[in-house]
Amino acid sequence: MKRKMVREEQNGQVYEYMPLGKYIVSAPGVCRGRPTFKNTRIEVAGILERLSGGETIDQIVAGFRGRFSRAALEEGIKLAARALVHEAGKRALVR
Repeated sequence: MKRKMVREEQNGQVYEYMPLGKYIVSAPGVCRGRPTFKNTRIEVAGILERLSGGETIDQIVAGFRGRFSRAALEEGIKLAARALVHEAGKRALVR
């Protein structure tokens, strides 16, 4: 599925991003385009690392004081899982 770049104005500045989901985006001008929670510089990968380190979803969301929601974090987990399955499938075809 081909995704389209979205352009929004926020606080007088243009914010361009590629939506990866409802809450997760890839913005070329933010964190070098790595997936972040929309309207933040919080990288999804860093939050997933915190989960793997034993923090709970509720602890992480509370620690970021509302900068992203539980639903956003759950979407990040689902997108990461989907990407893992997709990448594993591609590698299986190569062998």
